[in-house]
Amino acid sequence: MVSLESTVDTGHEDLIHDAQMDYYGTRLATCSSDRAVRIFDIKEGGVQTIAADLRGHEGPVWQVAWANPKFGTILATCSYDRKVCHVNYFDYGIWKLIVHFQVILWREDSPGRWSKLYEYNNHDSSVNSVCWAPHEFGLILACGSSDGAVSILSYVDASNSWEAEKIPNAHTIGCNAVRTIGTVLAAFDSRLQFVPLGELGSLDHVRVRRAPFRLRRL
Repeated sequence: MVSLESTVDTGHEDLIHDAQMDYYGTRLATCSSDRAVRIFDIKEGGVQTIAADLRGHEGPVWQVAWANPKFGTILATCSYDRKVCHVNYFDYGIWKLIVHFQVILWREDSPGRWSKLYEYNNHDSSVNSVCWAPHEFGLILACGSSDGAVSILSYVDASNSWEAEKIPNAHTIGCNAVRTIGTVLAAFDSRLQFVPLGELGSLDHVRVRRAPFRLRRL
């Protein structure tokens, strides 16, 4: 039988979309349509205190995901930002806004002090889901978007930088969720169908192979 352990008054001012405990079960991350991401310290007896209020998204934040603590305290967040990254001026006096949608990786540099570790803005619609690969494969994050694409963000230790690989048309009607199932990366759409996008490779890269078969219903 399931019993209520405790409740958390998050202080969010709008709908809460996701809440995730960290690896040790001592911290809770929440995100909301109020554009905020909040971190709470959870102690025995259900006592919680707010540890951080992260502001960087410009639209509703859909999901949070903690990285394995082997890499430090890192949190990934994704949202419906509609962030204008640049403006192009075309012939005939027509202006076109180039709008991108955002994933932010946050890092706790010292207790209670967080900074943006990396920002990724290369999707054309809402980024709905983020999921870390098993830590054995390195610091690798999958991102699924309503534009139908899935992006793989990989940290390269040798160059202290991030590499991004975008897989277009992973789902023609948009990707609602991404998950790692063992060594397989899967992308799901709103019809509960999935497409295995490839197998995770060595510690420093991801091998992505197009599945040779059609979508299958779970």
